[in-house]
Amino acid sequence: MRLHFRAHGDGVPLIIAHGFLGSLDNWRTMSTRLAAHYRVYAVDLRNHGQSPHSKVMNYLVMAQDLREFIEEHGLRSPVILGHSMGGKVAMQLALQYPEQVDKLVIVDIAPKSYPSMHGQLLTALRGLRLQTYKFFGEIDSALTGAIPDPLVRQFLLKNLTRDPNEGFRWRIELDAIVENYAELTKAVAAGSPFTKPACFIRGGRSNFLVEQDYQSIRGYFPRAQFKTIASAGHWVHIDAPDEFYRIVTDFLAASSR
Repeated sequence: MRLHFRAHGDGVPLIIAHGFLGSLDNWRTMSTRLAAHYRVYAVDLRNHGQSPHSKVMNYLVMAQDLREFIEEHGLRSPVILGHSMGGKVAMQLALQYPEQVDKLVIVDIAPKSYPSMHGQLLTALRGLRLQTYKFFGEIDSALTGAIPDPLVRQFLLKNLTRDPNEGFRWRIELDAIVENYAELTKAVAAGSPFTKPACFIRGGRSNFLVEQDYQSIRGYFPRAQFKTIASAGHWVHIDAPDEFYRIVTDFLAASSR
């Protein structure tokens, strides 16, 4: 699968993989900052953003998508930075194809399985009759009951685009995401440990990655180091962009010596 991407900057290649129901646009500002030092490739994962749609969606095939991207663009030992779902894709790639990855930066996610936590949200999105709406505000209002957080609704509405015929349509392949959601809650498939440098960055106000996960993570990534940004939630790079940028660039500079 040929993933949609946006590239800028020069230097060591760095691939950014976004989270669940996100896109490369969620990383636009941070990508620009990192591009001062690296050749940044922000990608849309399958069934997200402007990348192709598929009925098959799990971490093995998404890792293969990234492997094909690396080979297609002739990238030698890129750094892989992944947030949430994208972090699991990055970990799967490193465990499955370690020769393709130089270093890992994993943002607020562990390789473990997680309970289902998006059922109500996905049901609400699937229940929208998008052809009947004329304005984004109407859709926002329709989602308020099921999704009370306005920031979450704003994030989700970025997946909408106007339908040339009538109303709106999803950019994401919502049906495939819903049908494969159980796959996305699973743990990363174990492989040989990834013995190169890895940095795990967690938000202190998030419970996606907790200190109790560190021991099991070191079983997969024996050179893992852990950083906590106390003021940040799950969206670490948005909640604390300056500290996040410093941690990433310091880690990559130190592990290159």
